[in-house]
Amino acid sequence: MMDDVPKLPQRPVDGHKGTFGTVCVIGGQTGGPRVMLGGPAFAALGALRAGAGLAVLAVPAPLLAESLTVAPSATGLALPVDEQGHLRASAVAALLDEFLHEYDCVAIGPGFGADEPQRQVVMRLIGQDDVPLVVDADALNALAAVAEFHRDFRAPAVLTPHPGEYRRLAAALGLDGDPVDAARRPAAAEQLAQRLGCVVVLKGAATIVTDGVQTWSNPSGNVALATAGTGDVLTGVIAGFVGQFFKPHAGASSSSITPRPQESMSLYDCARLGVYVHGLAADRWAQRHGQAGLLATDLLTELPGAIAQLRTTQ
Repeated sequence: MMDDVPKLPQRPVDGHKGTFGTVCVIGGQTGGPRVMLGGPAFAALGALRAGAGLAVLAVPAPLLAESLTVAPSATGLALPVDEQGHLRASAVAALLDEFLHEYDCVAIGPGFGADEPQRQVVMRLIGQDDVPLVVDADALNALAAVAEFHRDFRAPAVLTPHPGEYRRLAAALGLDGDPVDAARRPAAAEQLAQRLGCVVVLKGAATIVTDGVQTWSNPSGNVALATAGTGDVLTGVIAGFVGQFFKPHAGASSSSITPRPQESMSLYDCARLGVYVHGLAADRWAQRHGQAGLLATDLLTELPGAIAQLRTTQ
């Protein structure tokens, strides 16, 4: 099965932070009975554990200090909110317009919420084609709530739905795929990838990755991953690999501050690599502790060893 895993490029020995890309994670919510800040922090840490040079946490301003306490290796971007703590969509859009060119990948969705301001932010990002996206969690739910959102989808993107999120997207797009039945999951993922022109990571046992033409089933991972926060880590890991290895298509403006000399990889291979490494980290943990009790923080700690193990076996 190792032959099916993309080869992990070597890191240049003279590399620096700019060499390995900047990932921005947009997420978190406040202004209501639910406060969400762990998800985006875990995603930012996942990107750094995957080898990204820099991570930026873009969260609602009232959450920024606490989020950076969870992920102190990241820097922060305070998203403007109103008096009730709800996002001010126009101000957030202006802020992203100012900083987007600095990022090599944007991950959006962990703990973000899916109300109207979030929908406007997500729609603005999928409408640009300069910076690749990893779209997860509430960002997927926000898309599913927008009529005919597929008509505005131009960004190079990886979507990472679990079965419930897939069903909501499929209903919005008029697709009839089954994201649960093992025999039908590959076709379901392919339908979504083909409709949107993106890479789909359909999460679950034997996670499916497809670009609509090529389809792959992940051999790593175990049921220990069925716990809060591990999906956010996966989002960050995939974004970390995209930020390091994916090069924008010809004609798109480069978002890189510093040219990166590593081998380039497709979004499809970046996603496959991220899914495999994420599962391998869980397998390494389960070998010592069993298949229950894994925390997202445990998974983060295990990632560098999983990446080192992969390098030695390829």
